[in-house]
Amino acid sequence: MIHQYQLGGYNIVLDVCSGAVHVVDEVAYDIIARFEAQPREEVIAEVARKHEGKVDKEEVAACYAQVEALRDAGKLFTPDTFEPMAGKLKEKTAGVVKALCLHVAHTCNLNCAYCFASQGKYHGERAVMSYEVGKQALDFLIAHSGTRHNLEVDFFGGEPLMNFGVVRDLVAYARSIEAQHGKHFRFTLTTNGLLIDDEVIDFANREMSNVVLSLDGRKEIHDRYRVDYAGNGSWERIVPKFQKLVAARGGKNYYMRGTFTHQNPDFLADIRQMLDLGFTELSMEPVVCAPGDPAELTEADMEIVKRQYEELAQLMLERDAEGRPFTFYHYMIDLTGGPCIYKRISGCGSGTEYMAVTPWGDLYPCHQFVGEEAYKLGNVYEGVTNPDVQAEFAGCNVYARPECRDCWARLYCSGGCAANAYHATGSVRGVYKPGCELFKKRMECAIMVQVARAFK
Repeated sequence: MIHQYQLGGYNIVLDVCSGAVHVVDEVAYDIIARFEAQPREEVIAEVARKHEGKVDKEEVAACYAQVEALRDAGKLFTPDTFEPMAGKLKEKTAGVVKALCLHVAHTCNLNCAYCFASQGKYHGERAVMSYEVGKQALDFLIAHSGTRHNLEVDFFGGEPLMNFGVVRDLVAYARSIEAQHGKHFRFTLTTNGLLIDDEVIDFANREMSNVVLSLDGRKEIHDRYRVDYAGNGSWERIVPKFQKLVAARGGKNYYMRGTFTHQNPDFLADIRQMLDLGFTELSMEPVVCAPGDPAELTEADMEIVKRQYEELAQLMLERDAEGRPFTFYHYMIDLTGGPCIYKRISGCGSGTEYMAVTPWGDLYPCHQFVGEEAYKLGNVYEGVTNPDVQAEFAGCNVYARPECRDCWARLYCSGGCAANAYHATGSVRGVYKPGCELFKKRMECAIMVQVARAFK
């Protein structure tokens, strides 16, 4: 399978199953588009007519031979031979957990209207995690991590800084037992920023491999949704704190994470605002909400968003040329390496190698399933007690979804997000079509950025 598109002045041909990316002239682009559907002589004649005055028939024939050579070398029209391997990685690592998302606070000091977690309560009661539950969660992770050395723990909420004392104590406990178990913990903190102070900054910069900071960009956009319980916006209170934290981290190992909604499909303006504030490690995510919600992206919004992704790619290249580069999370791809094919086809590790832990110690496949009782896996004391649910997630891969089989982006998305699929279709093996649509546009832009950087 191949995927062809034109963007940024480049004619790009992606050979899906080999991962080869070709940048070609118009003649080669047109030959490749017809190569599998028409006989050789017909392709040569048709392309020669289309480009009459620019190339002659012999030159088109020579280009056709080059396309044949690329096919024979396994760099074009490569067949998909990966399906028998789809379940191998999860079979090999069955029972091994490498990461936990610790919900240390099912409560929040903001009242964001679009919050998928129901203002941090996850459709349940407000609660904070005790040190004892968190300690047991870390012990569970070590006990089920097999031979893995690096273990990942994300402190999440709600707002985790509302339980900062427990966060601090759990990190100290983890550090105290790393050596004896031959492990190394890598911690991440996700915060809305309201409770950041000098102590938090010092702690985060000492212990957190990454910090995710929630900011929606422009003040008027951010303050529309990200308000406190009195209805006051939070932008002016958090931006100086974010700037101080990022400066103390040397401008590295953080992400400024925003959400765009029906109110700001023109999210590039929010990216520009973040850049003007001095932030350069950026992410903007489409809102995840119930159908009919006022924040939901419409079909008209989707077209705007796609254009924004293209303009964002151009802005990145412009800033590269000016010596002012920035990172956009969804455009971070490695065309020369990247994940192995087993990882690419096995799908998300939620419910198998990655789990979320509630304040009470219950285990769920990921943070977006917390509160869905049918998907409770077990708890940190007894482990997985619902093997049928875990088996359902273990069976999720690129080939488990019929819609993915003919999709050119399948080896980049690995079948997509199980939570989005579930909330959109009622099945973890469903397909969240708007998410697919935006993912494919992001990948086209990301590949184009890498192509342009290679040329320049």
